[in-house]
Amino acid sequence: MLDKPINQLENVSAYLREHPRNFEANRYIYPVVSRRARGVSIGINLNPDKRCNFSCIYCQVDRSVMPGHVSVDLVRLHDELQDMLGYVTSEGLFVHPSFLHLPGELRRVNDVAFSGDGEPTACPQFAEAVGLAAQLRRNRSLLTLKLVLITNASLLDRPRVQEALEILDANGGEIWAKLDAGTEEYFARVARTHFTLEHVVRNILQTAQKRPVVIQSLFMRIDGQAPPPEEVAAYCGRLEQITAAGGDIKLVQVYTIARKPADPAVTALARTELDLIAEEVRTRTGLAVAVFGAEG
Repeated sequence: MLDKPINQLENVSAYLREHPRNFEANRYIYPVVSRRARGVSIGINLNPDKRCNFSCIYCQVDRSVMPGHVSVDLVRLHDELQDMLGYVTSEGLFVHPSFLHLPGELRRVNDVAFSGDGEPTACPQFAEAVGLAAQLRRNRSLLTLKLVLITNASLLDRPRVQEALEILDANGGEIWAKLDAGTEEYFARVARTHFTLEHVVRNILQTAQKRPVVIQSLFMRIDGQAPPPEEVAAYCGRLEQITAAGGDIKLVQVYTIARKPADPAVTALARTELDLIAEEVRTRTGLAVAVFGAEG
């Protein structure tokens, strides 16, 4: 646990503003300083072609230039992750120039996260990649290093994705599912996808009925306007819908943008505004909530 807020720590802001997905000559594996991990997260980018089935207005991925379709090379992924875990076991990551000046409070590796430039579960090799990561974690005796799936929850109902979730379950993994809206209208405005909010909520519910999930919710200003009270209330209603039907939500992450978004109409909420949303979630649902401002 940090003794003071992450945004008061020396040199942290620069690390949080940038989440580069390139590390040395790697194609898939990238370490970044994460607000929500309270340290370093080792990312696995299964979408180097930047394709995603959502087009969220707050996404920080630059899609102005698309590299074209790129298949995931599991052999290269294996080698890159094996090398990165070697950095972790030798503590060599924090003498690397990219992390040399990281404050001591954050010089810890928290997790291996399936995230990146698109929806990881859309990758045809997703299940194989999860199995590979789980095996390498065991081989290195890094059982305290969490495996995390960061997902928009749109494909959690697919059989091959469910196979991968079972591998995560068997290895103490966590699922961080996005839920950024309470109404279909607001969801369509934010996510810009053909999927409906009802579909996403149903997938989260069915997933949470089998294992605890973390809900990650990004709140923002759009054209200068914060989410209206009725939208926040509807969002809380969706959380209640999930828990009332037997879904296990272990934590709700309330946060805002920290890097340049896709749409210039999107700006960050103040920490005080996030705290008010978090308090409403706690009061309405009784769930545990963690708040992360633009700087941590």
